[in-house]
Amino acid sequence: MSRTYKATGINLKTQPLGESDKIVTILTQEFGLIRAIAPGARKHNSSLGGRSGMFVVNELLISQGRSSQPSTPTLDRITQAETIRTYPGLTKDLGKLAASQYLAEIVLCQALSEQPQPELYELFNEYLLLLEALPKSQGLDIVAHLAHGIFHLLALAGLMPQVQFCCLTQRPLTPDLTNPNWQVGFSVPAGGIVCLQAWEQLLQEREKQKKAENSPVTSPQSPVPNSPKPSYQTVVHHQDIPKISRRLGAKELLMLQHLSQTEIMQIDAASDYGWLSVEQILRQYAQYHFARPIRSATLIDSYFAANHDAIV
Repeated sequence: MSRTYKATGINLKTQPLGESDKIVTILTQEFGLIRAIAPGARKHNSSLGGRSGMFVVNELLISQGRSSQPSTPTLDRITQAETIRTYPGLTKDLGKLAASQYLAEIVLCQALSEQPQPELYELFNEYLLLLEALPKSQGLDIVAHLAHGIFHLLALAGLMPQVQFCCLTQRPLTPDLTNPNWQVGFSVPAGGIVCLQAWEQLLQEREKQKKAENSPVTSPQSPVPNSPKPSYQTVVHHQDIPKISRRLGAKELLMLQHLSQTEIMQIDAASDYGWLSVEQILRQYAQYHFARPIRSATLIDSYFAANHDAIV
């Protein structure tokens, strides 16, 4: 008889198996990420049908899978499930559903198997609750909550971008809201915001160095003509110039910096479109560090293109 265990978890992903079963990917408090078969879940009268849906939280009794060959992996099986929380409001709004699936993909990127992850479990449920509570008409608030959730999930994974200090100078950057032309750069490879003045100065210095190195004038340190060629090669180290992934205005930087706070920033509706830029930056950053695309992000693009004439 196979061993059974109990777990409390939320469904992140489902896929069909055979004629009537499902494979459910579940984030649990006790064991991190698990994949288990929900037998008969696709049958019309199955008790596991609704309990195996997306974003349903269950108390589970799971039977550990066994294999006749140790090298052959097997899936555990859900034998009992008691639902303790659902988020019906998410499935009634396309924007909320897209944002929830987006966050679920990020959770899947950082969740680990066979390791307790109560903080990740609680944080994900917290943002689902916040998204569900939003009024249906507040589409751009969805993006603000989504950006906030992405930022804090990245922080939990130890991947929080640097948004308060310049990655080049390590000096604090304060957005100048009085200057409509004020800009700052964001570099995904460098890990955060970059002062454009410092970046441009570094570019100029690099160009001067290249010209000096390519100059035909013999310097005092240059080898004497016809002298023996050294057996070693001199390597000159240059500070890497980070690639600027995007340029931000003062309002967008303010939004980005505010994401480190626990509360979500409340600003006037006319400025809310800056959240679309902030989400794009965080999307690029997350995809770079997780080395995989966030497929649900295309749903966010489609939703706002159709409902707000905003092409992301």
